[in-house]
Amino acid sequence: MSEVKYPPESIYNILPKEESRIEKPPRYMSKFRPTVVQESKLTKDAMRTMGPAKVEMPSTDKYLKKHSKEPKPLEDAHKTCTEKKPPVPARTDNPLMGIHTKRDFIKTAAAVPKKPQPVCVDTSKGHKQPLENSGLVPKYIKKTDYGKIPTYLQQRNDEKLRAEEEYNKFVKEQKAQGALRHLSGEERLANLKKDWDKLHHEYQSLPLFIETMSQKAHKVRLEEEMKQLEKDISLFERFKTIYVSKN
Repeated sequence: MSEVKYPPESIYNILPKEESRIEKPPRYMSKFRPTVVQESKLTKDAMRTMGPAKVEMPSTDKYLKKHSKEPKPLEDAHKTCTEKKPPVPARTDNPLMGIHTKRDFIKTAAAVPKKPQPVCVDTSKGHKQPLENSGLVPKYIKKTDYGKIPTYLQQRNDEKLRAEEEYNKFVKEQKAQGALRHLSGEERLANLKKDWDKLHHEYQSLPLFIETMSQKAHKVRLEEEMKQLEKDISLFERFKTIYVSKN
């Protein structure tokens, strides 16, 4: 038997059925459409068409002639001179007298022509520049102030010497009054280094693991004293002469 299944038969399937049509709503049309179409036709370019432009055809009388497109010469060159030149002076005419000029024709004729300025060619394409600006002419070593100390350096040196003199004068006055005492640098430097060695030895003797607050405070105090001694040592090494007040 075939496994095809058919729908159950019914008498209503034999009756003709009416076709149902779906009616669409009318398409939307803007009320401004006619005006838009009219405006687009008015602004349309006249030359926007297929084929050649519609122009007026030339007449048969204006045909292309020979040499008509060649450049024409100027009309003034072929004009004849209508004005007459002045006549040649007669032998009886006297020249104008009493005209003087300040120009010395003898000096002008005997003047030496000007020498050309020397130039330097610095490129293979022939670029030129004046020889004086090229750096090949020794013009700076011929100046009067060449090799001399500039004025601003002289002023700075004078100010430095003046400041040293004033400082020495002030030190002498303070010495005379007994307010300053000269501090020998070598002895003081040796003492500072000994103190630093002692503190460094004590710092190296600290335990590796610091646990109590007193040990931490002792370590911080040693570091501060060593830093202060290092500053003092660098100060004594920089300045040879040091004065300390007695107070």
